[in-house]
Amino acid sequence: MERRNAWLSYKEAEETEMEKLAKAYREFLDKGKTERECVAEIVKEAEAAGYESLESKIKKGEKIKAGDKVYAVGMKKIIALFHVGYEELSGGMSILCAHIDSPRLDVKQNPLYEDTDLAYLDTHYYGGVKKYQWVTLPLAMHGVVAKKDGSVVAVSIGEDEEDPVLYITDLLIHLSGKQLQKKAAEVIEGENLDILIGSRPLADLPDDKKKDAVKQNVLNILNEKYGIEEEDFLSAELEIVPAGKARDCGLDRSMIAAYGQDDRVCAYTSLAAMLEMEETPKRTGCCLLVDKEEIGSVGATGMQSRFFENSVAELLDGMGCYSELALRRALRNSSMLSSDVSAGYDPAYAEAFEKKNAAYLGRGIVLNKFTGARGKSGSNDANAEYVGALRAIFDDAKVNWQTAELGKVDVGGGGTIAYIMSLYGMEVIDSGVPVLSMHAPWEVTSKADIYEAKKAYVAFLKNA
Repeated sequence: MERRNAWLSYKEAEETEMEKLAKAYREFLDKGKTERECVAEIVKEAEAAGYESLESKIKKGEKIKAGDKVYAVGMKKIIALFHVGYEELSGGMSILCAHIDSPRLDVKQNPLYEDTDLAYLDTHYYGGVKKYQWVTLPLAMHGVVAKKDGSVVAVSIGEDEEDPVLYITDLLIHLSGKQLQKKAAEVIEGENLDILIGSRPLADLPDDKKKDAVKQNVLNILNEKYGIEEEDFLSAELEIVPAGKARDCGLDRSMIAAYGQDDRVCAYTSLAAMLEMEETPKRTGCCLLVDKEEIGSVGATGMQSRFFENSVAELLDGMGCYSELALRRALRNSSMLSSDVSAGYDPAYAEAFEKKNAAYLGRGIVLNKFTGARGKSGSNDANAEYVGALRAIFDDAKVNWQTAELGKVDVGGGGTIAYIMSLYGMEVIDSGVPVLSMHAPWEVTSKADIYEAKKAYVAFLKNA
């Protein structure tokens, strides 16, 4: 049952629409390299499309009714958008859910040190990374510093053309005989992912300060630009990410190369589908974009938190029909696409895939009936009836789609948030865009798959 390459089905109008979507997606990636930045941009786009803060409407005592568009934000890192439908919310929602966190390096709480006239920031990697991929790249620092006076300073270094970039060194090939004998997982160790940030000492320091003259110069620069001191690192969230903008990839410009496409490619297409829904739907549509998926969906902003459940409760209360039973029914009767990326088949590493059940670039959005590892450990296994219903929705909307598993059975595996939402009893399946070099500092996707994902999400919101 080989699926056709989606590019072969496009007319000129569709290619024009696809390029427009790809351009908007690249711009979103450039503006949102952290969860906070993503949420800020999502709120901006949502408000431009007529969405209002759910919290604001509640405070004003305004009743929520069919046709209303509202959003809720948690700790500036997780967001849920609702387009309220005509049908009772207890009958369920059509939910698109993706995550907006990506693998990266986090700056430690006590990070700054000097060693032999070089200044560094100590880091702790976040999510599943191949550590050796992060050395000798131009890097940027994004995040916030919360000061004791309550003010919060936004930090972004390395993205503007006039900015300096940051860097992690590697051992030169001439001296790396022993290093190259190590396993790939040990070539670069986590404690060696330190960020080189300075080498110029501050002049005219007293003798007892001269040993940290480079570090002191760095602190002076940070204080001058951002008004922060060394102790402010203790209450900072600073993320190290690849520097540079998302780019078209390939001589035919058929792909996009960028940081953070797992899972912002599904987050953005889900958002675009949600914002495109202008008419009041029969069934309430929801777009839920979450944090912390890469480390187990934990914490107050991860899918395991009560954020979504609490937001639906507030929505029901604002509609004047809250009860514990109504909340449970709303969650149980919902249908969800857990919109997360799939491993794109890579001929260079064919031994890791089973070709009949692999995801291919250019063949459309991917349905993963189950994820997990080896014996389906940690997976949600979607019902056959739900898969059949989605087949009908996608085929009626002329969506190019495919099915896949995450590599050969005994090779490895991975998880998503699908199993968490399925605990409510709702129908859930993983669906998303195939990616090459997943979790690398730069990942690759097909413009055709991005376009088909958005088409699929639009069809799902209308017909699920």
